[in-house]
Amino acid sequence: MLMSTEETLRATVTAIAHRTGEQQSALAAALGLTQSQVSRRQRGKAAWTLTDCDRLASHWGMPVLDLLAGPTHALTRLPADRIAAGGQQTLIPLDTPVPEHITPPSLAPAVPPAPAPTPQMSASPPVPSALSTPATTPSPATTPSPAATPSTLVVSTSAVSAPPSPTVSESAPVAPPAPKRVAPPAGPLADRVRGRIAEELSAHGGDLEAARAALIRTAVPDVMALFAASRVGGRYEHSEFPPTAGILKKASQKGADQVWEARPKWRSEELHRAARGGHITMEVTALDMNAAYLSALKTWLPIGKLVHSEGDHHDAKRSGVHRVTPATWQQPDLPSPLGARKEPGDLWITEPTLRLLLRCAKLGYCETPVIHESWTSGASEGLLEKMRRALVEVRKDAISRNDEVALEYVKSMYSKFVSTIGESSANREIRRPDWMHIIRSQAFANLWLKAHKAHTSGLTVVQMSGTDELHVAGDWQQVFPEGRDLSQVKAKTIYTLGE
Repeated sequence: MLMSTEETLRATVTAIAHRTGEQQSALAAALGLTQSQVSRRQRGKAAWTLTDCDRLASHWGMPVLDLLAGPTHALTRLPADRIAAGGQQTLIPLDTPVPEHITPPSLAPAVPPAPAPTPQMSASPPVPSALSTPATTPSPATTPSPAATPSTLVVSTSAVSAPPSPTVSESAPVAPPAPKRVAPPAGPLADRVRGRIAEELSAHGGDLEAARAALIRTAVPDVMALFAASRVGGRYEHSEFPPTAGILKKASQKGADQVWEARPKWRSEELHRAARGGHITMEVTALDMNAAYLSALKTWLPIGKLVHSEGDHHDAKRSGVHRVTPATWQQPDLPSPLGARKEPGDLWITEPTLRLLLRCAKLGYCETPVIHESWTSGASEGLLEKMRRALVEVRKDAISRNDEVALEYVKSMYSKFVSTIGESSANREIRRPDWMHIIRSQAFANLWLKAHKAHTSGLTVVQMSGTDELHVAGDWQQVFPEGRDLSQVKAKTIYTLGE
């Protein structure tokens, strides 16, 4: 029975990976996928796409049609320098064993059965010697003779047909290049970002403005590629296009969905009333929180599709959106965690907002909100963490070198990631409006926590708005370190309230 194109491709991927000695994690990194995604494709849980085929063919240096022609043909088209050195390789765990009939029945005799090498290895003493020599002595001076090399390759790749002996003999003295691999974060991921910057600077002859414009144009695909690389070897495989719950669907093309992000727009009415009446005068500093959305990437995000539930119960291991009845906020010196919300009654809020309300209830600022229903999934706080750390590292390095091109590129990457992961025509690689709302709400929650810290440290909170603006009166430098790092703040303006 002939296999389908999909089954043939899986067998070809397994055979080539066996021949090259390439680990599944390295293959995933080369394709811009996670190891889990490659595993699912190999197990038939997901399909190899046309884009995947193009990337596989490019990665292994052969035309796409040769890749799709079956493992026997594809192995003959594999460049000699991609064949693993040493001859004896361990089959990588691609989760789909090579079928015994990886070619049509008419071609099956061309492929020797897998058990065949066992008697050859035991009956021929010179073969084990040849197997061990390349592994311990990579120097050309001690490379095995051409006569031994073909035997070595036949033993190690008995599951597939061996390439012609002359080609292998000529390439034997030359050590093959190491396969592309993604090392653990954050260094290698940060180097990817630095490499893109260097690439554009080189392409534009050192013209900073032209390189900056080019980098900003490609910020969306670049950050998605960085995100994919950061998920290689991850513990969880997130859903990129889960079904969208009704509350997350826009009412119209330019309309909004039902989720309230709790964006703040607050100022102390008592202070401004007193200032207008001429009763007080105070010096106020407008503080700017650095890279607010970059900090907000560290948040609890739902991994899979959102599942509906009812009842007044909050599971800290899940994340999503919740319909709640919030308590009345009666703290005149602090803004409400719900932001500029004026309408009373139930509303849909995100995970960061709910957790902040629950925290405020424990601190005695308000009553516990009543949860009516939720759309949630199992969650992780580390889905974006590796990518976030890499961007933080590049940003910090750029600040130290006063590299404005790198700074603008990093800012464009994380800000466009947040703005396009919902439903945007600028990003076709993911659709997670829940993530977009949650990250934005986390930025607003982080700003509220800064206001709370200022309040409890003796500063007067005068105003809070947007994602990063906090106005305070008092010696703020004793509370917040000044600078451009994520843990620091910087003063934007200083003005006098009451003049």
